[in-house]
Amino acid sequence: MLTVHKSEQRGYAEHGWLRSHHSFSFADYHDPAHMGYGPLRVINDDHIAAGMGFGTHGHKDMEIITYVLQGAIVHKDSMGNGSTILPGNVQYMSAGTGVRHSEFNPSPDNPTHLLQIWIQPSVINATPAYEEKHFSREDKAGRLRLVVSPDGADDSIKIRQDARLYIGLFDGEQASSLILSKDRLAYIHLASGQLTVNGVQLSAGDAVKLREEELVQLEAGKQAEVLVFDLPK
Repeated sequence: MLTVHKSEQRGYAEHGWLRSHHSFSFADYHDPAHMGYGPLRVINDDHIAAGMGFGTHGHKDMEIITYVLQGAIVHKDSMGNGSTILPGNVQYMSAGTGVRHSEFNPSPDNPTHLLQIWIQPSVINATPAYEEKHFSREDKAGRLRLVVSPDGADDSIKIRQDARLYIGLFDGEQASSLILSKDRLAYIHLASGQLTVNGVQLSAGDAVKLREEELVQLEAGKQAEVLVFDLPK
């Protein structure tokens, strides 16, 4: 079964310094039909104004992944980590028993565009953890690169859930596929460009939910950057 969730159907919040589209219910946006998908709980498509950001705040029992599409974000947390996250870097923070952090756009002139992803963990009250890795454009061009997994396969980031995240870049005749088990779910989020997924044409911000399907087929991309989640039911 295939279900399309168009970009304009997402929730939207305008805070002046922050413009955010919510794929699932978040903060003041509530849609009973979009509370999450499997353990995938949040995909926020955020545009952060120059010199602005999120002040220090806390999280608990959530696997948090940040992926910068344009610009940069400066991260500091209560575990002692500090980093400037750039496009191509995948940042992972397991909040566990509790962690506090801040995120700011360091540029005085340019906005930052990023995706903030939350996945519910398979264990609670774990010790907080942090990891960050860079995945080059060449490593993602015309293929699905595994960047997050439950076992750290293929030099991916290991997280506390039976979930996998792949990222790919597709343009022109480039194509790829991913075999799915029927007891799994797939969620495909198109971050930018245009792409055909299982015969359905998508534009930036669109998503597809797959249930009881055997294959994710990606083709006919136009400067497309796509995230593919392989999730437990």
